[in-house]
Amino acid sequence: MKIQIINKSKHALPHYETLASAGMDLKANIDAAIVLKPLERAIIKTGLFIALPVGTEAQVRPRSGLAAKKGITVLNSPGTVDADYRGEIGVILVNLSNEDFTVNDGERIAQLVIAKHERAEWVSVDELDKTERGFGGFGSTGV
Repeated sequence: MKIQIINKSKHALPHYETLASAGMDLKANIDAAIVLKPLERAIIKTGLFIALPVGTEAQVRPRSGLAAKKGITVLNSPGTVDADYRGEIGVILVNLSNEDFTVNDGERIAQLVIAKHERAEWVSVDELDKTERGFGGFGSTGV
């Protein structure tokens, strides 16, 4: 799939690290380091602008290494970039650790996954079909 992109950052375009990678790393494009104190959040700009085909979205997801090692994650995970959005991609990072975390220019802060999606058309009915699970939710299927 070809996707139009404008790169106003100081960094190379996002790319897949391996043949089987689902996501591409997004890098911070900032003029000065940003310190996130515990439980603090900030929108980190990437300098990237994209035009997705209708029927696709770009999902902004946490990087597992940052989450596991530093407690840094994407707050609205996954964040969605809609096909008609033309603004700069920003990443809402949050520090869930007990220590300050410094975001430096060029640091890999999140990953971007391109995904196809469907548009739903609601059909009003009086009753839904029955299933074995029924109304069970939030842990009802066991451990």
